Amino acid sequence: MYDHRPVRRRPASPAPALAVPLLLTLSLLFAGCSADPPAEPPPTSNSAPRPGGMNAARDELAALAAAAQDRHLVARYTLRVDGATDRLITVTSGNDGSWRVDVPGGALGGAADISLAATADGLFQCALPSATRPEPAGCVRLGERDDTLPRRLDPRVQHPFTDWLDVLTDRRAPLSVSPAAAPPGATGACYSVETTAASINPPLDVGIYCFDADGTPTAVRAAFGTLTLAAPPEPAPATVQLAGAVTEGEPLDMTAPPVEPGSPADVPDDQAPPGDGDTQTP
Repeated sequence: MYDHRPVRRRPASPAPALAVPLLLTLSLLFAGCSADPPAEPPPTSNSAPRPGGMNAARDELAALAAAAQDRHLVARYTLRVDGATDRLITVTSGNDGSWRVDVPGGALGGAADISLAATADGLFQCALPSATRPEPAGCVRLGERDDTLPRRLDPRVQHPFTDWLDVLTDRRAPLSVSPAAAPPGATGACYSVETTAASINPPLDVGIYCFDADGTPTAVRAAFGTLTLAAPPEPAPATVQLAGAVTEGEPLDMTAPPVEPGSPADVPDDQAPPGDGDTQTP
């Protein structure tokens, strides 16, 4: 007869139960290896880079300004100011680094012509002969050649050819630069320049600055007006010459002197009003 013994079942293997979580874990690991790394957080406002076009414009302008620093010439510029007659400004940059800028109507509210010059001997203002001031030219030393002019003596038209070039080449200067259209009658590559830091005395005037490829300044539009190259530049002298002899006089202010009211003594007798004690004949 058959032996009816109970069949003993083997316990189920734990492998199937462990396989599912193991497969899930491996899937997650492989997914982590193959996925792109998480994107970096966007930069803060303090570190946000400028658009590439603005960076390129800043680099281009800095290169042209550096070329202008090495460009020695004699050039004439038309100065246009709203409400005033056009004037011809003459800029001379000597091969030795000296410079001179002649400014018709540059002092006494437009009544006097002046010249500003920087040589190895210092910074000078020279009064030039004109129809309203026929005296011979004379110069006054204002200080060292790199000294800053006080506002009362500063016509400002000399800056685009002198110290403002240093600012345009300085990558640390707080400037925003972008391409710009040329002012009417101007040529060359032009750039709009803005300051990015509030200051009582900004390093230069905001405006439009234009240069030829060789570094010749062709136009400037700033607070003082618009300068436009009037004729092809001429060769530079070895050094600039002062317009006249140096004297111990006082420099001419930009503004006209106040007009004092006339006194009775200044009025001719035949135009003086009668006094209280005068007897009038009918």
